[in-house]
Amino acid sequence: MIAEAILKIKSDAEVSIDGNDIDTCEIIWHDNNPTNITKEQIKVAIQEIADAAAKKITDKESANAKLKELGLTDDEIEAFKS
Repeated sequence: MIAEAILKIKSDAEVSIDGNDIDTCEIIWHDNNPTNITKEQIKVAIQEIADAAAKKITDKESANAKLKELGLTDDEIEAFKS
């Protein structure tokens, strides 16, 4: 998710990451980090990505519940999604 966060900040960043924890990983900038992206900025972007993913799950659950309230079966809901 670190790489995804970096690319969210700068879509053409050229980077390698050694490790999975933003606090302890080594970030190797192949483009010399011209925009000076900090680990704090990356942490914010990671949280934004996580929040968006959680919202998507919540929205899907809400939509399914509303469709069930209308009387649709699980099979009908799945068929509707296709």
